[in-house]
Amino acid sequence: MSRKATRALISTVVIGGALALLMTISLSEGAQYYKHVDEVMPSPQQWYGKNLQLHGFVVDGSHLVNPKTLEHRFSIKTGAHTVNASFTGVVPDTFKDGSEVVLTGKLAADGFHVAPGGVMAKCPSKYEAGKTSATGK
Repeated sequence: MSRKATRALISTVVIGGALALLMTISLSEGAQYYKHVDEVMPSPQQWYGKNLQLHGFVVDGSHLVNPKTLEHRFSIKTGAHTVNASFTGVVPDTFKDGSEVVLTGKLAADGFHVAPGGVMAKCPSKYEAGKTSATGK
């Protein structure tokens, strides 16, 4: 192998390795898992401390709020599994009992800690267009 080819090969390996390392670091810092409550809660220990987007439904009657601190405590569930959640801040107008939510944050032994701005309540079905006939009747 010529000297020029050896240099080109070494340069390619170094640049490729650097790009692979950069991508690995970038993706691991911002990566989030999107999971439903019933996927996480059967073995919650494996999810502790990981960035999660957690999907579920607000349990009726579980939402408590301190109006002075805007600290919210509530439970969300999917299927038979439930997790307690805590959030400090303003929740969306569509956040209420039974609403479908996606929370962004981290799971810990005492429940799901929602990150600032991490509550997204999905729009209820009442906003879906009603079915009408072509004649408008």
